[in-house]
Amino acid sequence: MTAHAPSSPAPGQPESGQPDPGRPVSGQPDPGEPARPPVPGEPAPPLTGLRVLDLATLFAGPLAATMLGDFGAEVIKIEHPTRPDPSRGHGPAKDGVGLWWKLLGRNKRPITLDLSTPDGRDLLLRLAAGADVIIENFRPGTLEKWGLGWEELSAANPRLVLARVTGFGQFGPYSHRAGFGTLAEAMSGFAAVTGEPDGPPTLPPFGLADSIAALTTAYAVMTALSGRAVTGRGQVVDLAIIEPILTVLGPQPLWYDQLGYVQPRTGNRSRNNAPRNTYRTADGSWLAVSTSAQSIAERVMRLVGRPELIEEPWFTTGSGRADHADVLDDAVGDWMARHTREEAMAEFEKAEAAVAPVYDIRDVMADPQYQALDTVTEVPDPELGPLRMQNVLFRLSETPGAIRWAGRPHGADTDSVLAELGLSRPEIAALRSAGAL
Repeated sequence: MTAHAPSSPAPGQPESGQPDPGRPVSGQPDPGEPARPPVPGEPAPPLTGLRVLDLATLFAGPLAATMLGDFGAEVIKIEHPTRPDPSRGHGPAKDGVGLWWKLLGRNKRPITLDLSTPDGRDLLLRLAAGADVIIENFRPGTLEKWGLGWEELSAANPRLVLARVTGFGQFGPYSHRAGFGTLAEAMSGFAAVTGEPDGPPTLPPFGLADSIAALTTAYAVMTALSGRAVTGRGQVVDLAIIEPILTVLGPQPLWYDQLGYVQPRTGNRSRNNAPRNTYRTADGSWLAVSTSAQSIAERVMRLVGRPELIEEPWFTTGSGRADHADVLDDAVGDWMARHTREEAMAEFEKAEAAVAPVYDIRDVMADPQYQALDTVTEVPDPELGPLRMQNVLFRLSETPGAIRWAGRPHGADTDSVLAELGLSRPEIAALRSAGAL
C-alpha cells in the first residue's frame, strides 16, 4: 500500500507526481494509484522534492517532520517493526486506532525498519543516500552504536542534514539522561513561574516544551538547508529540548544577571502590566483581558467607569500598574460581574479594548473566526472516515501547504518505499522474515 508512488527524486528535485497543493485539504490519494500529475501553471508546495527520514518518537522530532510534510516534503516515517511510535497509543482511540497519530502522522509514509540489525542499517544508509534530512531523537551514542553516526551518514550523503533532538543535547553532564518535555518545562523555569503565588509550581497539561522544540527544529532544519545551498554540504543540528522553552520565557536571565531579580508565581497576573487577568461575568463565563499597551489600559478604565485611576502617577507605566493590580482587578472584576459575556464582549469591542473569551475545545470548534480561517479542517481517512484536526500552521499566498492524508497504519508504505530503492518482492519478504522489517 502506498500513499503516492512516484519514484524517489534526487535531493532538491521535484517529484514526478504531486499531491494537490493549497490550504484546503486534498485528501489521501488512493493507495493503489500514483499521485496525480501537477496541473499546468499550478504551483507545487514549497518543499516539494525535499525528502525527510523521520526516525524520532514522542513528540518534538515527529512534529517537526509533520510541519515539513505539510508544505510538500516527502516524509518517510521509520518505526521499529514491533515497537511503533508510542504516539499511536497515546490518548483516546476510536475503534482501536489512536487519534493522536492521525495528526502527528499526517503526510507521512510509514515503514518499518530495525536499525539495530545489519540489514536495517544498510537499508537506512541506502535511504539516507537519497534523502535531504534525517530527524532522530535517540539518546546520544545510539546511532553510533548501530554504525549510523554522522561519520557513516555523511559518507553516504555529504549533503545530508541530521537533526538530533534530545532532552539535554549531545554533550554535557546530562546528555545521556532520559529527556522529556516535562523535564524541560520544570528545568527551564516555566513551572516555577506558573501557578498561583501560594500554590505549587504548575506543569502544562499538554506537550508545551516538545511543541516549542518542534517549531524550533523545523526552523533549524530549514536554516541548515539554506546553509547547504551556500556550502554544498550538510551538517548536524543539535537541539536540546531544554533550550527553546527558555528562550520563549523572555528576559529572565537578563533580569537575574543585571538585577538579581527572580520572577515569582503571579497566577494570571503579569509583572509587566495590569489589569491582566481572567474575570467572571454575570452569566458565569470567563473573559481574559490584556492591557500591554498604555492606550488599551486607559480605554479599559474608562469603560469600567474608573477614569480617575488614569490620573494616578503609577498608571503611566506597565510595571506601575502591575504594582497596583489589586485595585485594577477589583475595578474590572466588579464591572464584569454586572455584565453577561455577550454584553461585556460587545462593550469591549466598541471601546477598542482587548478581550477574549476563555474557550474550551467545544468553543474553539464553533468559533466563527477559527471557521473563517479553516483552522480546524476536515480530512478524509480510510480507517475512520472524515476527521477534523488542526490545519497547516500558516497560509502562503503562492505555494500553500496542505494535509494530503492523515496518519497511516504502522508499516503501510514499507513495501512501496523499498521497491523504490530497487528491492524485489522476494528480497522484501526475506528481510521481513529475518526481522529487519
